[in-house]
Amino acid sequence: MDVLPEPEPSRPLRSWIRSSPGTHIWLLIVAVTSLVVAIAPDRLDHLLLHRSSSNLHQLVKYPVRALLSSAFWIENPASLPLYAVLFELFHAPVERWLGTLRWLLIVATAHVVATLVSQKVLLMAIEDHRAPHSMTHVVDIGVSYGLAAAVGVLTYRLRSPWRWFYLVGAVAFFGLPLFTGGTFTDLGHAISLAVGLLAWPLTQHADAHGHRPAAHVSRETRP
Repeated sequence: MDVLPEPEPSRPLRSWIRSSPGTHIWLLIVAVTSLVVAIAPDRLDHLLLHRSSSNLHQLVKYPVRALLSSAFWIENPASLPLYAVLFELFHAPVERWLGTLRWLLIVATAHVVATLVSQKVLLMAIEDHRAPHSMTHVVDIGVSYGLAAAVGVLTYRLRSPWRWFYLVGAVAFFGLPLFTGGTFTDLGHAISLAVGLLAWPLTQHADAHGHRPAAHVSRETRP
């Protein structure tokens, strides 16, 4: 009698990763840069983080590089496991639902808009002497703006009444710091959440796998 091979336990994991490739490529890059920060000498990792930052100094000199590179570094490598969990809870479901292109458009827009607006507010505070001039060189890196956008757009994936509980929790989490002495980073998080919520039109006609319903599928090859 022929014995059928047992299903590979890694197959569900592989399927999940393949269904959200952008999320896992991003997470992999963040893991690599976190490892670099962890093993680099203190002076070198300080230099790397500053060069990868989207602070006022870097935005003026290298705007494109600053906006792009700042999304692939986190300041504390010990936070990587937490971010890995958050990526799986928010980014992966959104990418799997909307497709990679729409997911990327939302999180990239949030990252850019939140960075530029929050840094503009910081610049105004420096010019009005409400913040020290040294803040022009502050380390401004991380993946949290994109995460906040994913949290926002995921609202439309939930059904009532859970959608409203989730929305209230998200608004409270990202909005309350603005009323309790929030920083420019807190402002960026609130802006990113708003970008995610404003992305409602991009959620239309998306099923669980990021495709349009069968009645609207053209002859184009489906991913």
